[in-house]
This record gives sequence, structure tokens and C-alpha cells, in this order.
Amino acid sequence: MTSKTTRDHDTIRNWAEARGGRPSRVQGDRDGGLLRLDFGEPEEALEEIGWDEFFRIFDDRGLEFIYQDHLASGEESRFNRFVRTD
Repeated sequence: MTSKTTRDHDTIRNWAEARGGRPSRVQGDRDGGLLRLDFGEPEEALEEIGWDEFFRIFDDRGLEFIYQDHLASGEESRFNRFVRTD
């Protein structure tokens, strides 16, 4: 249940894809890229984007990815959050 933090693109992509996550951003965001990972049925408020665009925004914004591998129960976790490092 411990959270981890990374800026490594491969770690983020592998973690997301192992859980069926797709790189996305909030539609209509004034700044052009409030990032999210979309799981399961696509959310209407999110626009799917490619990994290259996703990581360009990630790097431009100086973000870190906070995530969990497993819940306390041992089940796979989808908990994640993007935070600014400044």
C-alpha cells in the first residue's frame, strides 16, 4: 500500500498499460493538458492522446507521477496522481 514516485516515462507507461490505462487529458482545459490516465470505459470529460504528447506535457509541466502497485488487500491498485515538483 506504499506509494511510489517517478518521472521515468517507461515506468509510467508500463504501470498504466498493465492496468488498461490510456494517456488522456481533460477536454477543454485552458492550459491544454491537465493529464489523466483513463481506465475502462472512456470518460466523456477526457480526450485520449498519444504517449508522445502525454510525456511532452508531463515534462513541460515538471510533473511527477505518484502511484501504488497494490492495495493493502494485495489486489492491483490503480491509484495515481500527477503533481508538480516545484
